[in-house]
Amino acid sequence: MVDPVVFYLNNIKKKETEKQDRNLNGIQNLLNLCGFGYWVQGFRCFPWLALNFHMANNLNLNPSTLQLVQNFANLPMVAKPFYGILSDALFIGGSHRLPYISIGVLLQGISWGSMALSPMASQALPILMACVLLSNLGASITEVAKDALVAEYGQKNKINGLQSYAFMALAAGGVLGNFLGGFFLLRTHKPKSMFLIFASLMSFQLVLSLKTREESFGLPHSSNHHESIILNIKKQSSDLMIAIRDDGIFRSLSWVVASIAMVPILSGSIFCYQTQCLNLDPSIIGMSKVMGQLLLLTVAVVYDRCWKTISMRKLIGTVQILYASSLLLDLVLVKQINLKFGIPNHIFAVCISGVAEMIAQFKLLPFQVLFASLAPAGCEGSLMSFLASALCLSSICSGFLGVGMASFLGITSADYSNLPLGIMIQFLAALVPVFWIQNVPTSQPADEKEKKTGLSKRRRKTRRVGRVVFNMVFVYRRERESEAQR
Repeated sequence: MVDPVVFYLNNIKKKETEKQDRNLNGIQNLLNLCGFGYWVQGFRCFPWLALNFHMANNLNLNPSTLQLVQNFANLPMVAKPFYGILSDALFIGGSHRLPYISIGVLLQGISWGSMALSPMASQALPILMACVLLSNLGASITEVAKDALVAEYGQKNKINGLQSYAFMALAAGGVLGNFLGGFFLLRTHKPKSMFLIFASLMSFQLVLSLKTREESFGLPHSSNHHESIILNIKKQSSDLMIAIRDDGIFRSLSWVVASIAMVPILSGSIFCYQTQCLNLDPSIIGMSKVMGQLLLLTVAVVYDRCWKTISMRKLIGTVQILYASSLLLDLVLVKQINLKFGIPNHIFAVCISGVAEMIAQFKLLPFQVLFASLAPAGCEGSLMSFLASALCLSSICSGFLGVGMASFLGITSADYSNLPLGIMIQFLAALVPVFWIQNVPTSQPADEKEKKTGLSKRRRKTRRVGRVVFNMVFVYRRERESEAQR
């Protein structure tokens, strides 16, 4: 007869082995799907670089119109909280993440494929705008679903570092997309072929998302979830509004949104000036973006390793001043001051042009970490989506404000005489948020040092609740931080 104890232990071992195999299969599927998805998200700069040159050179749009199109195309990104709530509440075929990724990828493939294959879609500005809006709608839906999937899987399996993996894949796609985009435009001068290449990538991503099953991630699966869709949407919307009303979240959100929205960006004017007046070729523009992405990746790693111990208010204030100062680098290029020091325009553009954009992107990283730590349980995805949409809306307002300023100053493709004045106004506007920096919290989102080294002896004495002896090991139970503050 088989020993019951041995039989029981063998069954437990067999179940644990099967569970480990499922977990390994799930994490592998997640890394493949989301890793490639984030890489493609960063690679979107490849067709967008071609689209900017197509609108400036082939459609002969003036700088203000070009910038207006760029910012108007981001309007679908503003509705990200709705996509997040819809993804949480509405299950499609029993799943609530992968179907939305597939839908978003399909919309992007249709839009870029239409611009590549249809002459009317690439030449008529209204149809071109419709395709760009459709592309960004699909991209925003896919981004929300990927972010929610990564966050949900990481919380369920207690895996840290998935966001870092996503950021590295995103940065790698951005570096490669800008580099290949500039090189491809310089060699072929065919933006439509770049649209078709990206549409092909969308097809591959669509096949990958359709082949992957959400059950492999071990996430909630429901076939009857449609019965409580309206109730879930109302509940999650209510939870989101309660979270936003929190004083720490509201004050930080108001500062970062205002600091972006009040600066009139002249990206369209600067782009046209570099390509039309300075005759910088696409490879130079692409390499400047590559340098910016590499600097952003480096600074983000340094922040994660070293700068988290710095007061957040001090860090953000310094970054804002550096951002305002970096805007003056465009003034150096416009005034050709770099030539007086023997620095050619193409060298200066490659090394310096991406600095302001890099600093502007890095400024958002501490706020993303802060909001992730302050998000109430069950509201992480909705709150982070709201932050993304608020930042996108502030960028759109900044772009529209820049278009208005360019029109007021008379900055056109035939006259850039007032461009230095516009850059100076940018610089002064970027300094204004420093005067209400007190809305930014002083402390970092999480005390990393305490997490790594534990509490000091003095704090252990004051926070010790009890002591339990188990196998000659003393285990202390500590109060939660929120309970201790009460």
